[in-house]
Amino acid sequence: MSTTHITVRVAQTPADYAAAFALVNELAAYEKAAHEVTLTLEQFIADGQGSHPLYQLRVAEISGLDNNPEPQIAGMALFYPMYSTWKGKIVYLDDVVVQEKYRRYGIGQHLMNTVLDYARTQNAAQVRWHVLDWNTPAIRFYEKMQVRLEPEWITCKMDKELLFAPKNN
Repeated sequence: MSTTHITVRVAQTPADYAAAFALVNELAAYEKAAHEVTLTLEQFIADGQGSHPLYQLRVAEISGLDNNPEPQIAGMALFYPMYSTWKGKIVYLDDVVVQEKYRRYGIGQHLMNTVLDYARTQNAAQVRWHVLDWNTPAIRFYEKMQVRLEPEWITCKMDKELLFAPKNN
């Protein structure tokens, strides 16, 4: 009988980024918003690499399942530093995604712990993220972590179409 092993590491290879991008698209489909993904894999890779990457990407590998010793990328976490006028340095967690077939192995908790560890090394005052109000599995997961959910805050967005529209002052 093989032992299941989970490792979270920094994404490094194009295959890591491709697997993470597939997870992004899987999440978008789950959230019934696949049509809203306009990012390309090439841009995703370019934005996450180089001397000044726009984000941090961690991938979770699982091995030892179904007599397969080869690690499989089962999840990802994408996050980046931000600044709050109230708190100072914070880390914004954009997404944690675990493939459905690999859920219930603790991968989400491993990914969250990695993000929280990063925030501690950065001496961040807070880690912040969003969750859809209908995503009860995610909400229950966060509640187990004793996360404070703030329903009074409304997320505001200005999409590219409006951002680049002619100004009507």
